[in-house]
Amino acid sequence: MGANQKEVVRLLAIQMESVIGELQLNIDTVKNLLIANIEKYEGADFVFLPEVWTTGWYVPAFLKTAETLEDSQAVKMLSDIASKYNVNIAGGSFIRKEGNKYYNSCPVINRYGKVVALYDKNHLFSYYGDNEGDIITRGANPVMVELDGVKIGLTICFDIRFPEIYRAYRKAGADILVNMAAWGKTKKIPWDTMTTSRAVENQTYMVALTQTGLLPDGKENLGHSMIIDYQGNVLDQIEEIEGGVYAEVNLPEMYEFRGKCTILKDIKDSYEVIIK
Repeated sequence: MGANQKEVVRLLAIQMESVIGELQLNIDTVKNLLIANIEKYEGADFVFLPEVWTTGWYVPAFLKTAETLEDSQAVKMLSDIASKYNVNIAGGSFIRKEGNKYYNSCPVINRYGKVVALYDKNHLFSYYGDNEGDIITRGANPVMVELDGVKIGLTICFDIRFPEIYRAYRKAGADILVNMAAWGKTKKIPWDTMTTSRAVENQTYMVALTQTGLLPDGKENLGHSMIIDYQGNVLDQIEEIEGGVYAEVNLPEMYEFRGKCTILKDIKDSYEVIIK
């Protein structure tokens, strides 16, 4: 634990319902939810938003709301909120245009309103009628951001099905893992199981955040956001409404637990399978 790291870190995750393809309306909704919940949970250190909150999970609408990082109305709003309320924000994701390519990108903004990191979704969901991979370019690397002495490993939605990325974050020293999603309601068991597993197997706190609300073609977001501790206990959760999920997490307790159960020391250098 770094010298400047807080012992207790206050985490706030915002669950919301996007209106498909309506950038300004979604910006206004998130701004109001941010202000209401930051003021309700006074003193929050980190605020998290869900995947593609700017446009909603509907791939045909992605390009309609795409923005460059430099000119993004969404990022500007988040930067204004961060500096006004002295809070760090992991901004879910927006569709980011760079040249002739598009990314599903999470901007991380510090307490002074500065963008300090950008994570591009590494694993793209192109199944069951969705075609994210046809439009979006996948990110090249995982990104871990350190703010206030706290190390946070960033992932977006479909990344949750790839435990390798979370193990890499843990080995790099992550204190908190986050998955910012727009997760389908029909997949509640995988969501609950995988988010809890990522916390337990890596001995980290986990922010598991998704959208709520209806989607085109009768689909629906799950709306079951949680903050989970390093032993798999759910510290706070919300079901199918818009609102905040809040928890105060104790990093020294987590480090004490890791010191007693040193699982990383048992990892083998190779897991080459022998077929007989």
